[in-house]
Amino acid sequence: MKRILLGVATLAGLFLASSQAWSADRLLNSSYDVGRELFAQVNKAFISEHPGVAIDQSHAGTSAQARAIAEGLGADVVTFNQVIDIDFLVSKGLISADWQKDFPDNASPFYSLPSFLVRAGNPKNIKDWDDLVRDDVQVIFPNPKTSGNARYTYLAATAYAKEAFKGDDAKVKEFVTKLFNNVPIFDSGGRAATTTFVQREIGDVLITFESETRGVRREYGDDKFEQVTPSVSLLAEFPVAIVDTVADEHGTRDLAKTYLDFLYTPQGQDIAARNGLRARDAAVAAKYKAEFPDVRLLTVEDVFGGWAKIQAEYFAAGGVLDQTYGSR
Repeated sequence: MKRILLGVATLAGLFLASSQAWSADRLLNSSYDVGRELFAQVNKAFISEHPGVAIDQSHAGTSAQARAIAEGLGADVVTFNQVIDIDFLVSKGLISADWQKDFPDNASPFYSLPSFLVRAGNPKNIKDWDDLVRDDVQVIFPNPKTSGNARYTYLAATAYAKEAFKGDDAKVKEFVTKLFNNVPIFDSGGRAATTTFVQREIGDVLITFESETRGVRREYGDDKFEQVTPSVSLLAEFPVAIVDTVADEHGTRDLAKTYLDFLYTPQGQDIAARNGLRARDAAVAAKYKAEFPDVRLLTVEDVFGGWAKIQAEYFAAGGVLDQTYGSR
């Protein structure tokens, strides 16, 4: 029950937390919806090495988080799961345009991929993306309009269909529409979708980050759930950035950089790997290699031409996502 019951902060609560007296030794980290366990452990380890420091957390769909920051949520740093939500904050003048140069690996300390979680015994024999459009399968994933997690699912399914149908746009759209039509409930974020699948027992398969499927399986046991890795998926990077205007106003820039640098240290990378994320550090990745199935990973650059093009073609008002989502 830990993953389900770990506190969910409301946006009102987040604004209250960010309104506390500013201090150079206190940070607010605005993060993605299913990162609660990860950052609880990261923060504990970081604080043990930096006594007197306090780290506050907020968790929600990263698109909702980005909008909240633009509206005044005083987050000093963001640890998101998609580039376009940080670019949104760049467009608002809150983060510098060259933010990806501030940290290694394009400011993405670890990565993951959309993966499947099914019930014990895999009763619907779900093995790959094409099984998700069958009439007898109910699929659970959150709303791509509010969740970066779900946007990766949407893009991964689209990338699979582009390969399967050799770029036939009509067939790709039909495939993704069928997938959307098999989703009985669109929750706002990844953790809510996990709750729907695990606690409410709705659906035959949950699509979420591999880290979340691994965590649920580990917590509840293989007698309750099984993880299924599809034949191909999409590289999901987890970008981080200092919210420049907030950090400068709060006087927290040095602490913010030290905090995000910690994610790249062997200790930070080990914490990430133990939480089901794929580490960038070669030694840590080798240590946990046996725990992560091999999978062919596509990238948004190779399939879609990069995040700017995705935003314009897929996620802008009236774009491909609106056309598909509106047809369900």
